[in-house]
Amino acid sequence: MDNTVIISTPPHVKSRRTTKMIMLDVIIALLPCTAMGLAYYRLDAFITIITSVLAAVICEFIYYFIAKGGFARKCKDAKQVCKDFLHQFDFTSIVTGLILALIVPSSVHFYEVMLGSAFSIIIVKMLFGGTGKNLVNPAATGRVFMLLCFSATMGGIVTNAIGAVGAVGGDGVINTSATVLTELLGDGTTNASFLDIFLGTGITGSIGETCKLAIIVGGLYLIIRKVIKWWQPVLYIGVSFLMTLLLYGCDGTKNFAMMALDQTFSGGLFFGAVFMATDYVTSPKSRSGQIIYYVILGLLTALLRYFTGVEVVSFVIMIGNIITHLLDRYCIPHPFGYVKVKKQKAPKADKAAAKDAGAKEGTK
Repeated sequence: MDNTVIISTPPHVKSRRTTKMIMLDVIIALLPCTAMGLAYYRLDAFITIITSVLAAVICEFIYYFIAKGGFARKCKDAKQVCKDFLHQFDFTSIVTGLILALIVPSSVHFYEVMLGSAFSIIIVKMLFGGTGKNLVNPAATGRVFMLLCFSATMGGIVTNAIGAVGAVGGDGVINTSATVLTELLGDGTTNASFLDIFLGTGITGSIGETCKLAIIVGGLYLIIRKVIKWWQPVLYIGVSFLMTLLLYGCDGTKNFAMMALDQTFSGGLFFGAVFMATDYVTSPKSRSGQIIYYVILGLLTALLRYFTGVEVVSFVIMIGNIITHLLDRYCIPHPFGYVKVKKQKAPKADKAAAKDAGAKEGTK
């Protein structure tokens, strides 16, 4: 008998669906956000998206080529290493590059998003072993890296070229530093209507985060394809909304319900809940762990937004990724086919005999 034990990264459930197929589904789900980003921010968005995706794929190839000995023996094995790379290529770097491009403003320079993409792939993903072994979400970490390194550019959001609903003539592309969420977290007021916030028309924001309708369409596709579960993003968004409602309600803010609704639909909460927080690798494996995970994300997003006055979704997802290991350790799922053993009740005759024996012991 072969007693070899094979150790591999989760998930361990066998099915016909491969990592490559799942990543293709995610890319398809991101297409509505990509299309709206290109419609809103045009050439700047196109340059950012192409640069980010190409940088991610090239960085993965370079790391793989070096790690697998492509330069060894005077590059005699280079051709075979290239074939092996193409054989194992699972589109994860394309997904990372595309998500990173969609969560940054179109005002970033091409070299900035190139460095952010390289950091996401080389430092966050490949140094930890590649697909399935990264500790935190590469795209979220890449955005945080860019925010820390290029805070001036990352804050220079651009108003999209599609004018607000009902506006005469529409707005042009105007540099500004205040997004709708920043305005709401500041003095609590904004000139944008809820319809503008939902459709992303005539407002400032990141390339793929402004149009919530496109995000919902992509999320529904992932749910139909059973890539994610419907309650996961709903739980994250719902907890964040309820906590925001509670904070502003207790604060005595006028129209706190509408303000909480506007804040929930602003910024990167919807995009993060659908495409980043649901990452298989960096989220808990058990259902109980996932429930705790999304509740924590929702609470932290609302609390940190309220007390800091800035967008924190990427930071919160990173924090959630870090505690995932603890949730997997203490929220242990039952094995497949597990049936809880029911305790058998003692027969009535045995109970009566035990009672009589106890009575006799008491009289002695």
